[in-house]
Amino acid sequence: MRTDPTDNGGLFVGRRPGTAPTKYRALPERGTAARQRMDRFGANGLLALEILVSLLFWGPIPAGALWLASRVQYWTDNVGLAILVAFVAMIVVLMGGLMVLKRIDHLWILMRRAAGIDQRQGAMGRVFAVTACICAAAFAFWFIVINGPGSSSFSGQGG
Repeated sequence: MRTDPTDNGGLFVGRRPGTAPTKYRALPERGTAARQRMDRFGANGLLALEILVSLLFWGPIPAGALWLASRVQYWTDNVGLAILVAFVAMIVVLMGGLMVLKRIDHLWILMRRAAGIDQRQGAMGRVFAVTACICAAAFAFWFIVINGPGSSSFSGQGG
C-alpha cells in the first residue's frame, strides 16, 4: 500500500488523477558547452523581448487606444462610441499581449532548462512588476518635475 505523501499527490487515501510522479527512461542528455551558451543567449534575448512587450502595456497600448478613440469620435461625432471603442480595443490588445507574454515566458523557461539551469518558474510576474514600478516612477517624474502641476489659480496656459 502506498502511503508516502510524495507518491500519492499529498493524500493518504489515494492518488489524484494526473499526479503520478514523472519517470524518465533515462536522464536527458546535456548539450555541449557551446549549445548551452547559445541557449543562455537565446534565453536572455527572450527575457529582453518579454521586458519590451511588458513596457508596451504602460504607454503605447493606451496611447494607441486613445488615438483610435479620437479617430472614431472624428468620424462619427459620437463621444460615447469613441469611449466604448477605446475600452474594447484596449482590453483586446492588453489580453492579447498577456497571452503573448505567457508564451514567451514558457519558452524562456524551456530555453533556460536547455541551457542547464534548473528553472521552474517564469519571470513574467517579476518583469511585469518591475516595469510597472519603473513606468510609474517615470510618469510621476514627468508629471511633477517636467510638466509641473502649476498653480491652482493660474495655469500659465492662458493668453
